[in-house]
Amino acid sequence: MSGIKDAKKKRARRRRKRQIQRILLIIAMILILIGFLFLIRAAVHAVVNKFTGPTVTTSADKTAGSPKNKKTTAKKSSKKKKSSKKNTQKKKSSEKKSSEKDTVELKTVTLSKKGKNNTDKLSLTISSTGDCTLGTDESFNYSASLNAYYESHGADYFFQHVRSIFKKDDLSIVNMEGTLTDETAREAKTFAFKAPAEYASILSGSSIEAANLANNHSHDYGEKSYTDTISALEDAGIASFGYNRIKILKIKGIKVGVTGIYELADHQKRASQVKQNIKALKKAGAQVIIVNFHWGIEKQYTPDENQKALAHLAVDEGADLVIGHHPHVLEGIEEYNGKYICYSLGNFCFGGNSTPSDTDSMIVQQTFTFNKKGKLTKSSKLNIIPCSISSSSGYNDYCPVPLTGDAKQRVLDKISQYSEGL
Repeated sequence: MSGIKDAKKKRARRRRKRQIQRILLIIAMILILIGFLFLIRAAVHAVVNKFTGPTVTTSADKTAGSPKNKKTTAKKSSKKKKSSKKNTQKKKSSEKKSSEKDTVELKTVTLSKKGKNNTDKLSLTISSTGDCTLGTDESFNYSASLNAYYESHGADYFFQHVRSIFKKDDLSIVNMEGTLTDETAREAKTFAFKAPAEYASILSGSSIEAANLANNHSHDYGEKSYTDTISALEDAGIASFGYNRIKILKIKGIKVGVTGIYELADHQKRASQVKQNIKALKKAGAQVIIVNFHWGIEKQYTPDENQKALAHLAVDEGADLVIGHHPHVLEGIEEYNGKYICYSLGNFCFGGNSTPSDTDSMIVQQTFTFNKKGKLTKSSKLNIIPCSISSSSGYNDYCPVPLTGDAKQRVLDKISQYSEGL
C-alpha cells in the first residue's frame, strides 16, 4: 500500500511541476510579446521623426523675441542639445534679454501740431539724430560727465543750439542709448549708462517727440532699467519704440509708423522681424514708415554687408526712410529704389565719451507730402545739417551745435565721399 501511495504522490508532484512550468511559460511569452510591441513602436517613431522631424509650435515671429521666449512643444532628449542651448543663452548679452515678446505690440500716439501746414497739400518734415546717451558710466570721471553738466546747467543746456531746428519740424526722433533708472545692479559689460528719470526732460524740453530704444545699452542695469526708461520717456510725453514695440504717431491726421531693429547680435536673423514689424505698421494704416536700425561696426565709416542687406529689405518691404546708428561716426547715405538709407548718423548728445576723437555728427531731415486723401505723393531730397557733438574744442561739453562755414562744408564733403559707390 505504501508503494501505491508514494507513486500517487510522485504523480501529483509531477502534475504540479508541469502546471507551474506552463504558467511560467505563459508569463514569459507575455513578457516577450510586450517587449516586441515596444520595439515596434520605437522603430515606427524613429522612422516618423526621420522624415517629419519634431513638432514645433511658434508664434507669429520666430526671431522677434529673445531665446527664452521661443516656445516649442518638442522635447530635447539629447544632452548635447541641452548643453548647446544653455551655451547659446550664456553668450547672449543683456540687451538680448530685451523683454521682446513673440508678437508685435502696436500703439497709436497723437502728437500735437508743430510745423506750419500748406492748405493745398499736407506735408510733414521729420528730423532724425544719432546716439543720445543722457547719462554716464559709474567708472567715468564724474566731474567731466554729462550728469555733472546736468547738475550745473539744468536740462535746457544740452539742446540749446539745436532746439530751434526741432521746434520747426513736425517730428523729431533720436536714438536713446542708455537707461533712465535708479537701479543699481549693473550688467557685466564694459560700459553701462544710466541717469535719473528726470533727464527725459532734456528731450521733451527740446521738442523731441520719439526715441528708439532698440540698442545695446537699453538694458544696462537689467530688465527693470529698460522698463523704467520706457516709463520715464512716456511720462515726459516722448513716444518710445524698438524691438517688438512699434508705434503709429498721428501728426496732422497723418499716420507715421516707426520701428527700431537691434541688429548687432543676430545680423540677418533680424530679417523676419523687419518684415513682421513693417507689415504690422502697414496693416495699422501707416502712411509713411521710418525704420531705425542699431547696427554696424564701431568707428567704421562704411556699412557692412549686413547693414546693406537689411536696409534694402526694409525698403523693399515698404520703408520710406531708413535711419542707422551705433558706429559712433558718420557713414554714407544711399538712395535705393527712390528711398534714402542713412547708414549712421554718428553720436549726438553723447554722454558715453568726454573726449571723443571724432565729433562730427548730423541731423537729417526729410519732408513727405500727401494729397487730400492722405496718400504719399512726394518725398523731398534729404536736408543734411552737419553738426558737432560739442560746442567746445578738445573735449565734449555734451552740447551739440550746427556747423557753419568751412567746418560745415568739410562734413558735407565727408558724407559725399562716404556715399560714393553705395
